Amino acid sequence: MSNQGPIAKIFSCTQSIELSEKIAKNFGTKLGNVNFSHYSDGEFQPSFEESVRGARIFIIGSTQPSSENLMELLLMIDAAKRSSARHITAVIPYFGWARQDRKDKPRVPIGAKLIANLIEAAGATRLITMDLHADQIQGFFEKPVDHLYASTIFIPYIQSLNLNELTIASPDMGGV
Repeated sequence: MSNQGPIAKIFSCTQSIELSEKIAKNFGTKLGNVNFSHYSDGEFQPSFEESVRGARIFIIGSTQPSSENLMELLLMIDAAKRSSARHITAVIPYFGWARQDRKDKPRVPIGAKLIANLIEAAGATRLITMDLHADQIQGFFEKPVDHLYASTIFIPYIQSLNLNELTIASPDMGGV
């Protein structure tokens, strides 16, 4: 800690507040203060209500549809960049549009690559995410990506339950 406050600050997008509060509490800090202004036409604008100049910023938010979640994350990253944050890590528990990781037929986008480009263009300097649809998505980024796996938490927990019979279902073949 310096006289100017903590070196790292954690902020949350609106759809990730509960998770973000738990993460901040685990790190012995409180969530940073962000205000969202809403306009009559549906636009919204995040505003950091504290200085982030020179700080290491963690912005927690998933990008799953609706696209407002992605837009909120992008606007927060841009606001942090324009406020002179030193390092901006986008923590994305659920990386939306990840199933669009290749051209599987003509005249379709590669949505995951587009999202990666948008996150970097907004100003993120690092990404932390979980259980990407395909590991290759990490290669869509020029910035470092920390790809975490939920199985490292769930498998030991499930084993600790000492269940005699267990069935786990997956929504699709990719989840197996």
